[in-house]
Amino acid sequence: MTDPRPHATGTAHYLEINGRLAFAETYGAGTPVLLVHSAGQSGAQWRDTVAGLAERGWQAVVVDLPGHGRSELPAAGPISDLDTYAQWCVTVIRALDLRRPRIVGCSIGGKIALDIAARLGDEASGLVAMAADAHNNGQNERALRRALPDAASPSRADRTYYGTLAACGGAVAPQRRALIAEMHRREDPCVSLNDLIGWSRHDLRPVLATITCPSRLVIGADDFWLTDSTADATAAAIPNCELTVLQGVGHYPMEEIPDFAAMLDGWLRDQQV
Repeated sequence: MTDPRPHATGTAHYLEINGRLAFAETYGAGTPVLLVHSAGQSGAQWRDTVAGLAERGWQAVVVDLPGHGRSELPAAGPISDLDTYAQWCVTVIRALDLRRPRIVGCSIGGKIALDIAARLGDEASGLVAMAADAHNNGQNERALRRALPDAASPSRADRTYYGTLAACGGAVAPQRRALIAEMHRREDPCVSLNDLIGWSRHDLRPVLATITCPSRLVIGADDFWLTDSTADATAAAIPNCELTVLQGVGHYPMEEIPDFAAMLDGWLRDQQV
């Protein structure tokens, strides 16, 4: 065993929101960058990103959505409405007094990031929405609800593991791909399936034109969850938006790309106003 060395040092925040504890972490100082994770996951997805952002002069702010990671599950149970997550994130932004934040998210986190940017208007200073579009036609809510009972074979944990392997891009090394899948299989399947129900329902097309901050929509060329047409339409509907396609990358750029912080830093600096 090698000697341990510090990777990233941050500050933990427990906030009470709607009678439940909500968890967030901050790393570094400077313009805040809110980082929103994907379905069923937690802020741990950004573990390889936060140190690099802090070193480059940003304040990385990582949240665990309600019922994920160290944030308590709402009293009513798992959430299937991304609108609730977006408003919760805005509450965290207010509670931590994050001024002119950049908003970054992936998958449902990318869709939530689009929603947050629309809610904040001129208060947001930039947006990077990855693996997301305004209206998802690739998920069927009825089929997702049928998967909630734990009576299928293979197990839901195995489906998560092998599904995550398949969702990674072709450029990802096998060892890294296996690590990503191992992390993902930790998720609570009831929470993650409700997340996906929310993803299938949530339609942001009516509010895209209200996003006023510089924006970037990012998709992986190997991401089978999204189609080029819906990504193109989403980017075209946002007034100041660039579309980036990442070759060899699947659904989780921040986990798949080595030194993703450097890439994200470049995108964020392009949005300086």
